[in-house]
Amino acid sequence: MSSSSSSTLAKPDAPPVPPREGPLRLSPRQIRFLALVRRECNRFMKIKRQTVGAPLLETFLYISVFGAALGSRIHTLHGYRYVVFVIPGLIMMAWAMNAFTNNASSILQQKFQRSIDDQLSSPASPLELLLAFSLGGFLRGGTVALLTFAASSVLVDLPVDHVLVLLVGLFFVGFFFSQLGVLVGVRAEQFDDVAVYQQFVLMPLIFLGGVFYSATLLPQPFETLTHINPVYYMIGIVRYGFLDYSDVNVALALLVLAVATGALFTVNLRLFQRGYRLRA
Repeated sequence: MSSSSSSTLAKPDAPPVPPREGPLRLSPRQIRFLALVRRECNRFMKIKRQTVGAPLLETFLYISVFGAALGSRIHTLHGYRYVVFVIPGLIMMAWAMNAFTNNASSILQQKFQRSIDDQLSSPASPLELLLAFSLGGFLRGGTVALLTFAASSVLVDLPVDHVLVLLVGLFFVGFFFSQLGVLVGVRAEQFDDVAVYQQFVLMPLIFLGGVFYSATLLPQPFETLTHINPVYYMIGIVRYGFLDYSDVNVALALLVLAVATGALFTVNLRLFQRGYRLRA
């Protein structure tokens, strides 16, 4: 009987193991962008008593002083209690001022520290850098505005009549002033430049835009001058969202605000693409 080589039996192929579902995986671009946004948020949250607490206290003082001092003399404006009439403007002012200040100071500070050079030479695109800076100021302003709204709702009965108009209006207001802060931060060469824009341009426009009064009560030519102020129309949009009252055409004002925001974003994106005044 001849010996033969032992044959081995082939094992059947094992069925494929389905991939295990793990946490959502982000693309490198998403990781870069989220890291940039987190850096901007951590920047103002590390000093939240200054960046969030101080503006909130300032707005609360406006409500207390103007509500107590003028509210006792001006009982109602257009059928609303005076303090209720001014709160929508204060909420818009809180979002606008904090969005502008955060972005202008953040960009200028990184220009001085030369840290923005590393970001411009990194794989992050100019669009990602611009959106990250913009969202930092936008979120800071939104945080202060939301806390202002919450505190105001505790103090007075603040209605919200048009939620959709209010959300869209506040979004464009916050994003517009975020872009304005980016533009000033890019063009500024020292911190005094940011202070000049904030104290001598932005603050007068906001205070003279109808935050604490109605333009219809002003004599000429001050009523006409108020209508030239672009912030007047932003306040009108927000006030309409809260109180269902506005001196302006809300639809037209929203359209113009959206176009202006898009134009300002385009200008800033072009500056980031060129590295205008960003590289030392």
